[in-house]
Amino acid sequence: MSAFPVIAIDGTAASGKGTIARALAATFGFDHLDTGALYRTLGALILRAGGDPSSREDALAAVPQFSTGIIPEPELRSAAVGEAASQVAVIAEVRAALFELQTGFAKAPPGGKGAVIDGRDIGTVIAPDAQVKIFVTASVEERALRRWKELASHGSTKTHEMLVEEIRIRDARDGGRIAAPMKRAADAVLLDTTDLTIEAAVAAAEKAARAGLAL
Repeated sequence: MSAFPVIAIDGTAASGKGTIARALAATFGFDHLDTGALYRTLGALILRAGGDPSSREDALAAVPQFSTGIIPEPELRSAAVGEAASQVAVIAEVRAALFELQTGFAKAPPGGKGAVIDGRDIGTVIAPDAQVKIFVTASVEERALRRWKELASHGSTKTHEMLVEEIRIRDARDGGRIAAPMKRAADAVLLDTTDLTIEAAVAAAEKAARAGLAL
């Protein structure tokens, strides 16, 4: 168990978990780790090399090149890299390769105060003893709408209907993988953001976090 307080934020794609995690980190002065960015980085490296993100061989070939911060943010947040990340995250050896980095962050956050970690298996695998666990979700239609607005602002021509189908496929992949599937921890607070503003979602998460941290 970490000697530092840990807030584990898990949830579905485009549910708002990243925004919530960053807000909580700022509020409590904790370090934040976006584990999705780790898998996005590997996905981007594979795509840059012309490889297949679903290929175990291509994924493992990219692991030695991995380093945080080496992929520019716009590329990291692209739809293609997001899809690649979901595919590479299924591979057990990839998850094992990134496991120590994530658990190390939880046990010894750089700032020495606490950690907020978001992903899909934080409360169940990476930090099962976290003092605070929150599982964030929203309806598929709402998540697709959020993703559509985000991508449209960058010139994407994908329709809302296309994104609904993509998110359903991604949910099935994330929840059905053998290695560390996405699921709500038994003791996680469920936060449905379908009908919430960003401010309301962050406020609800902060309330849950304060209760878990006894603040």
